[in-house]
Amino acid sequence: MRKGLFITFEGGEGTGKTTQINRLAQALTQTGHKVITTREPGGTPEAEAIRDMVVQRDAGTWTPLAEVLLFFAARLELVSKIIKPALDDTKIVICDRFSDSTVAYQGYGHGVDLETIKQLSTLTLDGFKPDITIILDIDPKEGLERSDRRLAAEQFQVKQREDRYEQLDIEFHKRLRQGFLDIAAKEPERCHVIDATQDIDAISGQVADIVSKAVGATD
Repeated sequence: MRKGLFITFEGGEGTGKTTQINRLAQALTQTGHKVITTREPGGTPEAEAIRDMVVQRDAGTWTPLAEVLLFFAARLELVSKIIKPALDDTKIVICDRFSDSTVAYQGYGHGVDLETIKQLSTLTLDGFKPDITIILDIDPKEGLERSDRRLAAEQFQVKQREDRYEQLDIEFHKRLRQGFLDIAAKEPERCHVIDATQDIDAISGQVADIVSKAVGATD
């Protein structure tokens, strides 16, 4: 039986996931919990290599199904080498994206058959899911504008721009948003949708309320 707690953050571009992940990790650490943060794709050398192959602006033109296979390969590495061992060690794992992103981006966004994604998830993860998923929701146009401002600020700090998906048209991002909302509607006990246009402190407070209930149940 799992002893730790697995929390994921999801949402489209420009929702502020990184800020909220860092705030939650800091708050949990300050209250004495063992916390690790990671990201998808990534978290292990092998998965980070896949990340470089997929999310950078010049990453090529993968077919949507090829992207799905790459993401699940990276995910399997992360789960087996990082996430599950940390949970067995009673740690709280906070991950920036997980399987829901594949459903939303490649399924709803790119049109890969949802049943195919489900079958691949069963094959690689055998039903493994987060305990809590925070979905930060924002209108795609506003989210992309936020993301553009962030990327402009980072342009002299990073060698590679991870904005391949930001370059896609607005209709893709509208489908993506609907995907996350549909996922949340189907699994309301796991998924919590938060308005990402709110003040940062307000969002952090809502995240803290959701997580504190689950943490209390495991203590």
